[in-house]
Amino acid sequence: MLSLSAIILLLLLVLVLLALGIPIGFALGGVSVAGVLLLMGPSGLYMLFATAYGEVTNYLLIAVPLYIFMANMLGVSDLADDLYQAVHSWFGRLRGGLAMGTVVICALFAAMAGISSVATVAMGLIALPSMFKRGYHKNLALGCVSAGGALGILIPPSIIMIIYGSIAEVSIGQLFMGGVIPGILLTLIFVVYIGVRCMINPKLGPPVTERLSLADKIRTVRGILLPMLLIGSVLGVIYFGICTPTEAAGIGAAGAVICSLIYRKLTLRNLYQACMRTMRLNAMVLWIMIGAVSFSHLMSLAGLHTHTLDLISKVQAEPWVILIIMQFTFFILGMFLDPAGVIMITTPVFLPIVNQLGFDPVWFGVLFVINMEMAYLTPPFGFNLFIMKGVAPPEVSMGDIYRSIIPYVVLQALCLILVIIFPQLVLWLPQNMVVK
Repeated sequence: MLSLSAIILLLLLVLVLLALGIPIGFALGGVSVAGVLLLMGPSGLYMLFATAYGEVTNYLLIAVPLYIFMANMLGVSDLADDLYQAVHSWFGRLRGGLAMGTVVICALFAAMAGISSVATVAMGLIALPSMFKRGYHKNLALGCVSAGGALGILIPPSIIMIIYGSIAEVSIGQLFMGGVIPGILLTLIFVVYIGVRCMINPKLGPPVTERLSLADKIRTVRGILLPMLLIGSVLGVIYFGICTPTEAAGIGAAGAVICSLIYRKLTLRNLYQACMRTMRLNAMVLWIMIGAVSFSHLMSLAGLHTHTLDLISKVQAEPWVILIIMQFTFFILGMFLDPAGVIMITTPVFLPIVNQLGFDPVWFGVLFVINMEMAYLTPPFGFNLFIMKGVAPPEVSMGDIYRSIIPYVVLQALCLILVIIFPQLVLWLPQNMVVK
């Protein structure tokens, strides 16, 4: 076991490597190899390899590439165009209607994709120019796309929840169900905020002037039937205990291929693109997991868990105060690290404390995911902010994007507080689902 000062030096070394631009998986893995060599010698490397191999070959993680493939297949099916056309037809004449509809579409994409980048890219390319063209304020348009896209890690199926569940040994199906109500709640909070702001200041989101007949509006509804059916199928088989989340991922992937076929987008070129994107993203996730699991193993050997538990036991504070300190730690780490990396670093340390304090690990996991939503919008890491810069028109600066997300981060914090105060927002569905 190492001293606390030596452990802090290892953590600082990881932060230095990240600051130098080293990918998080390699930074964590490299420090892990060096630390194990110092602690155990060459014989410790086999233990490190066995731990990492055992984690990344976990059956539950098969769901990750399947959900990523599902997202990519839907991405090449031009589904976003049909969804946005439906929103434009039905809600465009409301003040802020396009922005509110964009958030709803992002929520639908979240329920089909499991990652945030799909909705952010799609709506950034489709909704953003449409809102700018119709006189929407820059901050309102940019903010609703960035914040709406971040819903992808909260509304199930969520790749982040799968990673957390596999590390924390928590039911992924219960995590998925636990994210449903908070995801809907946060979507409604965004929509209400946009509606109220545009009622107070109509210039922020003026109504569109185009008029469509009722028949034309009804025709646009057909574009959302398949996505809704796919969402209902994936979540329904999990909730009623028909399939495990991993099996449901297979249903979702097959359903995405069928949707692509119905939309006449199932070409060899599109299939190749979807498979290549899936391979790249899945490889990135697995390398992060390998590095983070190795680092977690090093921290366990070094005695970080013991030091942390000793420190917590010496702090004469209420359990809720300790919980808030954990949430603040997540927020700070999320500003600098990928959410998957934050999971790997903090879960082995925090989860024993959570269990010791008597908090529900499913509820705690959803709190973590909401916090990581905030991480997607907070600089300097802010993954969605960089995606938005890549898809926004050239005249949009990073300063514009940073200013646009401020109210949405506050709203995410409000949702986090509500879920902390009312745990049943998370726990009601998991407690009533049929567990398989």
